[in-house]
Amino acid sequence: MMLDDLAFFQQLARAGSLTATARELGLSLSAVSKRLKQLEARLGVTLAARTTRRLTLTAEGERYLTQGGLILEELQTLESALSDTASQGLTGRLRVNATFGFGRRHIAPLLSHFCAEHPAVESWLELTNFPLNLSDHGFDVGIRIGEPPDSRLVAKRILPNRRVLCASPSYMAKMPALNVPSDLAQHSCLVIRENDSDFPLWRFEYRHSSQRQAVKVSGQLASNDGEVITRLALDGHGVMLRSWWDVNEHLASGALRTLLPDWQGVRADFYAVFEHRRHIPTRISAFIDFLQREMAGRVPALPNG
Repeated sequence: MMLDDLAFFQQLARAGSLTATARELGLSLSAVSKRLKQLEARLGVTLAARTTRRLTLTAEGERYLTQGGLILEELQTLESALSDTASQGLTGRLRVNATFGFGRRHIAPLLSHFCAEHPAVESWLELTNFPLNLSDHGFDVGIRIGEPPDSRLVAKRILPNRRVLCASPSYMAKMPALNVPSDLAQHSCLVIRENDSDFPLWRFEYRHSSQRQAVKVSGQLASNDGEVITRLALDGHGVMLRSWWDVNEHLASGALRTLLPDWQGVRADFYAVFEHRRHIPTRISAFIDFLQREMAGRVPALPNG
């Protein structure tokens, strides 16, 4: 009963409202509300202030959510370990979050291969514009650019990556002089607009020293989608700063060419991150090992390291 209550409250907190929880569990709103009241009566505390549309956890609710989650994770890890030992295979749930572009191109096919090797693993890949908080949304693994500042997360690098300044040969044939990053002010820069900033900043590192420069850029064409920006660059509309993983094939074919070879875009390595815990479920560690092993064959090594 207590474990059922823990699992119920975890789902309730994740859903964020009584209505959403009722929908997910296939219960009536009154049944969900009644169960929460019974749980609070048993514990003798109020766990959440609620309306039908929103839940706000109390301090006691936050504690019950956090520590209860650890208990459930320990139980799930134990059961998975026992099951893996008995079946000599991986089992259990694997929920992964990644951004759209990288997730579609690389994480989705790799997850497909991983699940083909381990058919008893129940997997879910959710692609979003921005990384989601793992614990708030119930993810086991998140794919991120850069190491997370959150000390509760463990990060394993799966792909070295950096930004690359490039343009098509047709644009280069007519473009103004470009000798240093500040010359970009005279260029048509293709920018990804993901907020209300009027002047996106492009950052560069000088290859022969520790010198860095940040340049405000602008242009007549912009988009919130990286694939659109790449298409515009291929069509000769201007200069773009995109990740190596995304443009290496175009560079190899000659459809795009690198600019300012002595100046490099900043590092933007990809990491698989997961919550720190005493026992990491085998399916999580195996999936991350799989990503580290297989990703190297999908993206060529960075030029100049």
